[in-house]
Amino acid sequence: MLSLVITLLIIALIAGILGFGGIAGAAVGIAKIVFFVALVLFVISLLTTGFRGGFGRRL
Repeated sequence: MLSLVITLLIIALIAGILGFGGIAGAAVGIAKIVFFVALVLFVISLLTTGFRGGFGRRL
């Protein structure tokens, strides 16, 4: 997911340099949404691992 965010930010930078403001704004908006979704999923993953006793356990 983070690679998608980086790709969208690169597209936004290129579009901004070339003068396509609307496309750049849309790409940045989508990148923000994807970033926050990835962040929420990461926090949920940390919490569920902690509740299952995953912290400090080694196989």
